[in-house]
Amino acid sequence: MSLTANDVKKIAHLARLGIAEQDVEHYAKDLSGVLELMTQMGQLNTDGVTPMAHPLDQMQRLREDAVTETDQRDHFQTIAPQTEAGLYLVPKVID
Repeated sequence: MSLTANDVKKIAHLARLGIAEQDVEHYAKDLSGVLELMTQMGQLNTDGVTPMAHPLDQMQRLREDAVTETDQRDHFQTIAPQTEAGLYLVPKVID
């Protein structure tokens, strides 16, 4: 797919981007190249290719999911200005 200068101007307007007039043709050429590459990639046969979450095939270091803090909810509820049924009451800020 090849983009024209008018296409680039429309895209820039929709994206609320300011593009200098002398750069429009350059952007049209670059964006057309990107779209052509995407078209080529869409035509590739990917049967048997396993999807990856990360291109470097790294493992996430995980820690044990263990509680490290004591439950202080009741203490915080007693020092809060207003609570009701275990909830903190705050002033309304949006009408």
